[in-house]
Amino acid sequence: MTANIPHERRAAIVSALSGGWVADAASLGVHWLYNSKRIAEVGGQTPEFLPPRADYYSGGFGYFAHEGKHVGDVSHYGAATGVLTESLLANSGTLDIRDYQRRFRTFFGPGGQWQGYIDNPTRITLENFHTIERKAIEQAQSSMPGELTDEQKRILVQKVVPYTRHLSGEQLVQPVREAISLTFEEAKIQEAGVLLAQTIDRHLLSESGADDKQLPAVSKLPPLVAAYCGRPDLLDVTEAAVRVTNHNDTAVAWAKCAAVLLDQLFQGKALSEAMDAAITEAPDQASLERARTGSQLDGVDAGDTFGRTCYLHEAMPVIFHILTHARGYQEAIRANIHCGGDSCGRAWIIGTAMATLHGVGGPRGMPLSWLAQITNAAATYRDIELLVHGSWNQA
Repeated sequence: MTANIPHERRAAIVSALSGGWVADAASLGVHWLYNSKRIAEVGGQTPEFLPPRADYYSGGFGYFAHEGKHVGDVSHYGAATGVLTESLLANSGTLDIRDYQRRFRTFFGPGGQWQGYIDNPTRITLENFHTIERKAIEQAQSSMPGELTDEQKRILVQKVVPYTRHLSGEQLVQPVREAISLTFEEAKIQEAGVLLAQTIDRHLLSESGADDKQLPAVSKLPPLVAAYCGRPDLLDVTEAAVRVTNHNDTAVAWAKCAAVLLDQLFQGKALSEAMDAAITEAPDQASLERARTGSQLDGVDAGDTFGRTCYLHEAMPVIFHILTHARGYQEAIRANIHCGGDSCGRAWIIGTAMATLHGVGGPRGMPLSWLAQITNAAATYRDIELLVHGSWNQA
């Protein structure tokens, strides 16, 4: 996968992926504050890395979702991007849907690591995991041997389900048999349990996402595009990944648009050329073309024109406007924050694209001081480097 990226492009892609993390964290302080005037009041011309505070939202319409977060933290968008990155690293840069689903459920579900806001696609996806699993268990139970008692069947389900959440196929056989043997010595019951686990495994669906066309469909794409950069199966893989959390055709179409944009930039294409290619995948090409017109950057006006909410038909034109007119990374991120609304969601495409184009440092690049502010920066950047350089054995 990413090990095939030309050496001359790897540094740019490392910068690109870092740029997404930085842009998200920079936007967190006034995320989902929709009043641009209020954003200017609290942040002035440098609204990046403000501490998340509820009182910012008292002077304008918005939703304060990040109680307990600190300067340098990323939003739930960043957390989800981290889950996909970990899954790619664990599978040598390839997308393993079942592994991605398991990690997503473990991270965001009950008892998981995430502490913070849960968006609609994530919440419904977690509910869908439970429903899919329940239906798979019911289907598997219907094929269990009739000579087993109801109690034996119930115990077998309790034994095997923890394994079907973490293993697949032949991986299930030995640990499931050993777990059952602790309670049942009979070979026929152990075999019934193995069959139960494998049947559940076969009925677990890969399309687990919410019927939702908001920014979570595209925000976590940068590491996936890096892993499949330049490959003919990029769009198929993009669709498969998106449907894990956003099982919606419009969301998939916008995601393919974003994936093509990033893929072209990662390969070193000019921004205008990358946009031309990306627009062909968009469900609303006219809005993106309109966003590219004009001669000046105005994030606030772009929000007024296209919308500031999480929906992709609003967010993608704003993204295209800012990318078209911003002269550098800082200017783009500040324009995105001043626009207001779902700045963190848009940040993942804007920050990634601008860092690809302008790199780190210099008058147009991503400031080193911004890179240093990210929570757990060393671990985050290490994972990015491992992914881009294909160093799976070190992950």
